[in-house]
Amino acid sequence: MNSKHQCVQLNDGHFIPVLGFGTLATGEVPKNMSVNAIKLAIDVGFCHFDSAYIYDNEKEVGVAIQSKIADGTVKREDIFVTSKLWPTFSHPDLVKTCLQRSLENLHLDYVDLYLIHYPLAMKPGDENIPKDEHGKIIFDTMDICATWEAMEKCKDAGLAKSIGVSNFNHRQLEMILKKPGLKYKPVCNQVECHLYMNQSKLLDFCKSRDIVLIAYGALGTQRYKLWVNQSSPVLLDDPVLCAMAKKYKQTPALIAFRYLLQRGLVVLAKSFKEERIKENMQVFEFQLTSEDMKLLDGLNRNFRYITANIFADHPNYPFSDEY
Repeated sequence: MNSKHQCVQLNDGHFIPVLGFGTLATGEVPKNMSVNAIKLAIDVGFCHFDSAYIYDNEKEVGVAIQSKIADGTVKREDIFVTSKLWPTFSHPDLVKTCLQRSLENLHLDYVDLYLIHYPLAMKPGDENIPKDEHGKIIFDTMDICATWEAMEKCKDAGLAKSIGVSNFNHRQLEMILKKPGLKYKPVCNQVECHLYMNQSKLLDFCKSRDIVLIAYGALGTQRYKLWVNQSSPVLLDDPVLCAMAKKYKQTPALIAFRYLLQRGLVVLAKSFKEERIKENMQVFEFQLTSEDMKLLDGLNRNFRYITANIFADHPNYPFSDEY
């Protein structure tokens, strides 16, 4: 089944495909490999692509999408593209600038979804991670609600069809939801979510406020050295998960994805391997029983792979709250 037929409605009336293709790549992945992977993903049915200013590959994402539009495989309206505002652009005067840079790189007139990447601000400038002479990050004082107002203006200008957030805890979401004069609620919150951290409390909170939860790191991440503790457990080796994969005659990855989808999340799947890209589309071909869903619920450890410790000194560090 094609992913474009599996969508959920956002609180602003737009629809988001429940299975997305993550485009973040490490430096070891050649640029042309990213282009080819996205082209293949479109060919096999992916229509939701998750990118960000900080990924430094939006030109490649744009080239791949535009090539599939040019050859008639898809139309622009068939594709759902996400980008994200990096914290060095959190000042209201810079929000539109960051989005316009992404649009230029993507060769698009608008993105379908634009997110605040983190609920904090860093010193504006040319450096993505500005640091002082002691190697400490230089943060900026910025009211997240002021940033949100600039996001709302981007939506009004037609540069983003929908706007949301990423890596926000429930307290930070409430700050925006309770903002006087709020024009648009965040449509989503993109967070790390998987079997070892199923985000049940945050999911319940978001559902109660008609906010979609989007899962990244759905397989426990690809263990990037900068962000992930290399001694952390390998989720896909979990014996309960592997046993269930044998029961359903599916891969552990597909079981992990299916678990999140059945809980009502939007899931980002990422791979640059042809076999895996094709395989991930098979997540729509089976369903887990309620008993097995409960069994998988029991794997939760509230274990976070991506801690973003470089932001830990910031008072708005999102991962210090329970949820």
